[in-house]
Amino acid sequence: MKMFFCLCFALSGLSLLHAADAPAASRDAAGRVTSQTSALAGTSADYVLAPSDLIEVKVMGEPDLLADVRISRDGTINLNLIGEIKLTDMSLRQAEDIIRNLYGKDYLVNPQVNLIVKEYSKRTVTVLGEVAHAGPVSFPLEQGLTLVDAISAAGGLTPLAKLSNVKVTRPKPNGDSEIFVIDFNALINGDKNKGKGEKKNDFPLMINDIVYVDQIFFVK
Repeated sequence: MKMFFCLCFALSGLSLLHAADAPAASRDAAGRVTSQTSALAGTSADYVLAPSDLIEVKVMGEPDLLADVRISRDGTINLNLIGEIKLTDMSLRQAEDIIRNLYGKDYLVNPQVNLIVKEYSKRTVTVLGEVAHAGPVSFPLEQGLTLVDAISAAGGLTPLAKLSNVKVTRPKPNGDSEIFVIDFNALINGDKNKGKGEKKNDFPLMINDIVYVDQIFFVK
């Protein structure tokens, strides 16, 4: 039991470290956190576009073709002259190539196309059950998110958390879902045997995963 409370305390402390390292969000006059637009304008050309991303499409020397467009739920955008384009699961570089080819096919000679993500869609996992602050947790675009990091971001475990039965539900595109059952205690204790510099044990999460930390039930 003593080791369990130490674990909960450590995870709670880790969540504070994450908060200290995170970039400050902009706030309005009432002190409320506002959406962070253009926060990652320097994202690499390998960034994969997603529905609700807001992108700027710029064709050099063609100001009439400048457009800010939001990717629809079905992964499409509409642009002047070339109409609807499907960008589902495409990187910025791939989208630039397709738009460049479409403009160059019938309208322009050697067009130079540049895309910039001006606002990113919300990408989260949901952490529920025996954690301090249940709810959505932001999914970092570049480095990803692990189970330990997600639980830490949710404020750590409560004293009633059942560490041997942490469930991760992963939705599939066809509407089905895959369920993983993780022994969180074994996950953490396995790291204690790792040497300095060795890769730590963890469970990588994916966008829209649902983490549920079950509760210990005491038999009277």
